[in-house]
Amino acid sequence: MDYPKSVPNIGLVNGMFVDEDPIAGTPGSLVPSVWGNGVTQEILSVISSVGLTPAEADNNQLLKAIKLMMTKASPMLSLVKNFTASKVLTSEDLGLILVSGASETITLTLPAVDATLGIRDVIIRRLDNSGSRLLVQCSGTDTIKFHTHLRATGYPFLVLMGAGDWWHLRSDASGSWWPVGRFDNTALGRPVFETTTLFSPGGYGALNGTVLYRNEWPWLWDHAQQSGMLRTESARVGYEGGWTSGDGVSTFRGPEGRGEFLRVLDESRGVNPGRVAGSRETDTLQEHGHALLNQSKGTTSTTLNSGNQMNANIAEIGVNAGASTNRWVVVEGMIGGRSSNETRPLNIAYPGRIKVI
Repeated sequence: MDYPKSVPNIGLVNGMFVDEDPIAGTPGSLVPSVWGNGVTQEILSVISSVGLTPAEADNNQLLKAIKLMMTKASPMLSLVKNFTASKVLTSEDLGLILVSGASETITLTLPAVDATLGIRDVIIRRLDNSGSRLLVQCSGTDTIKFHTHLRATGYPFLVLMGAGDWWHLRSDASGSWWPVGRFDNTALGRPVFETTTLFSPGGYGALNGTVLYRNEWPWLWDHAQQSGMLRTESARVGYEGGWTSGDGVSTFRGPEGRGEFLRVLDESRGVNPGRVAGSRETDTLQEHGHALLNQSKGTTSTTLNSGNQMNANIAEIGVNAGASTNRWVVVEGMIGGRSSNETRPLNIAYPGRIKVI
């Protein structure tokens, strides 16, 4: 495109426009139709190339087209927006979105993924630790393609959990948002230990056998169904480390790990045979023998090799009982200060968490 240099017309100087000069008696430029139509067609070509329909009354279409072209060249605009309430997002909102929850559920609805939107990026980051539910919801039948190993079509929403949690999503122009990155990619359903009683951001819940709603955690319910560790609620006793189907309709229950030691499943090795994933095993003592001590008959306190005191009942054994005050005897009793209702090694207790998204 250029000035209409080749078009002979009154008032054009080397194809460039000039103003009328009444003193000199020279007319102003008259725009040639071929050039005016050419300029208009150039602009319309830009507008149409991004899928917009030319509208005579809309004087911002060229700007919109340029913005859309920029997003296709670089899906992320240098745009930062803050929200503290539910919002239906438009293409103009996409960029870095900072959101603070409140005492009620907040839902951010993504724009429809189609050819008009094109390939766009959005990063949504949570700023608060209020504990309220914060949803990132798709429009219509669109889905977010996460945990596709559980459901190939993805899910209609995700949940941001805890201050600092973020997801980076990219549209594909045909109905799907794809995760490009997120704060924590730990595998769904994995139990972990923490050195804080607070909940870390990124999608963690308590490992406490809580009851959840299937419609609020559909990916976790899919995980439970495919885990090989799902039982009915009535069959939960003895299998507290697995999942249950809850009420059988709208709920399900997560694993319980509080106060328990975790053990690697035997899986045919033969060290701990017969175990089922998620099953609970009671404590036990390894088979062992008891020593005989040469002590006086009666009740006494005996010092063992470890330095611990044993309050013992000394029972005489052997022939000719009573013939002597010293006999080989069986020591029966409990070690003072170290006894308990379970057998356990020295240990440290950390809060247990489970990845729920």
